[in-house]
Amino acid sequence: MAKLHFYYSAMNAGKSTTLLQSAHNYYERGMKVLLFTPVIDNRSGKNKISSRIGLEATAISFDKDFNFLAYIKEYLTNNLINCILLDEGQFLEKQQVKQLSDITIEHNIPVLVYGLRSDFQGEPFEGSKYLLAWAENLIELRTICHCGKKATMNLRVDKNGQPVRIGEQIEIGGNERYLAVCRKHFNEGKYQNKIC
Repeated sequence: MAKLHFYYSAMNAGKSTTLLQSAHNYYERGMKVLLFTPVIDNRSGKNKISSRIGLEATAISFDKDFNFLAYIKEYLTNNLINCILLDEGQFLEKQQVKQLSDITIEHNIPVLVYGLRSDFQGEPFEGSKYLLAWAENLIELRTICHCGKKATMNLRVDKNGQPVRIGEQIEIGGNERYLAVCRKHFNEGKYQNKIC
């Protein structure tokens, strides 16, 4: 039976790279995959997943009203799918996580979702909360803090490199806005590396 997999981590752990490598592995074996990315994360351009090391692939963009189950039912009338891969899963809505879970049950298609566990305040994203609760497989992708310990938190910084503790949960950004740090340095709001 197909399963819902959640690959979670702090920022800069290589989630998109791992997703693109998984897609490549399917392609190499002549299998078909569908890639999804949220509309709101357009740092790499529309309908595209890219990694910091230069890998990229075309993807289907989704918003908060996108119905994955309906889309897959329609898609399967003329096509075959061996796997679904989704980037930035933290931006999913609760009902979308349910839809992805239902796809594994109703259509026996594995779904691999990659995303952050928590936001810059240490709070779970809605998508991550339900992925952590409902996914059959939870896989932590690890990265390290500047001190060498495992980084589990995402520290948001302003344009001057100062920690930001209040604001909207969702603010798209990369290395210029977020740093992966351990809990100690998250609490202290300290980091050693400079913003790229």
